[in-house]
Amino acid sequence: MTKINIVANCENSPRKEFLKEYNIAFATGNADFIIEHASNEINWIIYGDKTVIGKKDFNKEVNKMKEYIADEMTLHHIITHGSEASANGEIKMNGKVYAFCDIYQFTNTTSLILKKIQSYVIEIKN
Repeated sequence: MTKINIVANCENSPRKEFLKEYNIAFATGNADFIIEHASNEINWIIYGDKTVIGKKDFNKEVNKMKEYIADEMTLHHIITHGSEASANGEIKMNGKVYAFCDIYQFTNTTSLILKKIQSYVIEIKN
């Protein structure tokens, strides 16, 4: 069971609430929720690792990741503006801690469908 800590304030913002649930889906391996909210033209850049283009490849990549369930996730901030948003936090997994920041671009200003994700992930060495 993944321990979830939410520091980010999501009050009165459906998009912030969605991104909270989206990040929880990544931490807990809920691939269906993640894939459901990707456009057919999704472009996911994981800096220093890979770029995933198109929903077919996104589906494959997300389904590979569902094997890696976080032990704990802390979501520090969610910021939204127009069709763009970002979230950052930390994930603990297999005895390691990773800091992450994701920048999201939605298909439009009211949609919950993502067309671009830029991910920065670094291991925190203690």
